[in-house]
Amino acid sequence: MAEASAAAGRDPEQAVIAGKPEGPWRIAGRRFLRHKMGVASTMVLILIVSVVTLGPVFFVSRDLAFRPQPTQINQPPSLEHWFGTDEVGRDILARIIYGGRISLLVGLLAMVVGITVGVLFGSLSGYFGGTADGVIMRFTDVMLSIPGIFLIIALSVFMGPSMRTMILAIGFLNWMVTARIVRSLFLTLKEQDYVLAAHCIGVKDSRIITGHILPNAMAPVVVAATLTVGAAILTETAVSYLGLGIQAPTPSWGNMLKNAQDLIWSAPWVAIFPGMMIFFTTLCINFMGDALRDALDPRMQL
Repeated sequence: MAEASAAAGRDPEQAVIAGKPEGPWRIAGRRFLRHKMGVASTMVLILIVSVVTLGPVFFVSRDLAFRPQPTQINQPPSLEHWFGTDEVGRDILARIIYGGRISLLVGLLAMVVGITVGVLFGSLSGYFGGTADGVIMRFTDVMLSIPGIFLIIALSVFMGPSMRTMILAIGFLNWMVTARIVRSLFLTLKEQDYVLAAHCIGVKDSRIITGHILPNAMAPVVVAATLTVGAAILTETAVSYLGLGIQAPTPSWGNMLKNAQDLIWSAPWVAIFPGMMIFFTTLCINFMGDALRDALDPRMQL
């Protein structure tokens, strides 16, 4: 035990518990817990997701979010309506909860699309190199040169504004950075001894990519995925604000802001509360991404 303690003192990354060195994910978890803003942001984000997910079951009814109430138009926050009502008398808290489901779902699914495409292109480019690398990276450069918001607007006009269009458009315009990260990791990892040994014993390329190299490249991908969710939520908000995203009567935080633009002075709560949800959600996601980046960086000291 004394030797284990001495070893832990010499190298914090190899802290010993019960005579065994800690694994990399356990070390990353301990680093993450030391990042106070990251932990606090994660807790707030869990609270937001819980309220958005369970709110329609325990807190609010569908009628409050969707049925107009002509006698309750533009009511300020009160005990009956905590966040007030909108221009047709619908409860803003209820619409924020239902709209949060849409905005968060768009962010998550767009992240899945973007990360999947980015990992696919980046791994193929970095592993095979040569012509494949040149073609994929030049295509990536072309996509990076296109203003994303304008392309999303064009796709919304062409395919019709809908949740599916938002997910596909945002996802297919957020893969380029992930592809470059994965490519750079593959260029390094494919030269490691364990990969060369796999080649020598005849392991297929697909198995080497998915079973040997990709698991060792996942840490930066996890960070990129976290930050992509926040970027996707902001993009959906911007496009919905322009009227080309999620369409009424389905609420999202973006189209709630669009509907509130004419009421910003007469009924400011209609815009303030959806805006605050967007702000705090993306802020928490970004802080959590920063904490994950520090936790998964092998150069960071415990």
